[in-house]
Amino acid sequence: MIVYWLLSYCIGNFLTAWWIGKWKGIDLRQQRSGNLGARNAGAILGKPAFLLTFLGDASKGAIVVWIGFFYNFPIWQIAVAGLAVILGHMFPFWLKYRGGKGIATFIGITFCLTPDLFLAMLILFLAFFPWFKSSTLSMLASFAGFIVMSIILQVWPITLPLIVAIIIIVIKHKSDIRESFNSRFRSPPV
Repeated sequence: MIVYWLLSYCIGNFLTAWWIGKWKGIDLRQQRSGNLGARNAGAILGKPAFLLTFLGDASKGAIVVWIGFFYNFPIWQIAVAGLAVILGHMFPFWLKYRGGKGIATFIGITFCLTPDLFLAMLILFLAFFPWFKSSTLSMLASFAGFIVMSIILQVWPITLPLIVAIIIIVIKHKSDIRESFNSRFRSPPV
């Protein structure tokens, strides 16, 4: 089991944005937010880079879940592997622990491991986005939905590693959350 979790962390270390940036001759760690995720890749290199990065990072999560299903591991062990791949994405050892923020990888994991909770997250994201006009704030609503539905469906002991991942992702996004909250809810100075 430890080997599976370590492998999951190592899979997380494959940062799609870094490779796309290298292909384009740009170090995304030196651009804008310095984040090696889909949002920064898209902002610097355009929509195709966003899409490729998102799909690459989501695929990491899906691959880890698939490996767990292939070997018939218990769901909670696969959920721990999900946390490990997210940690590998966010804190890659070979890039001095400066990676992405984990959203796409989390989506890949939940889409494959807990499709019902993924659907709840997607519905909440789409419901709140027109009001918030912010993917960051809508993400918070969808994460809250994941946690609440885990409790309601009484699967939180199994999804606990993913709830821990949510907490780490939210902490990593704190400046984005503050900025989005201020731009959406603070009244302009008179």
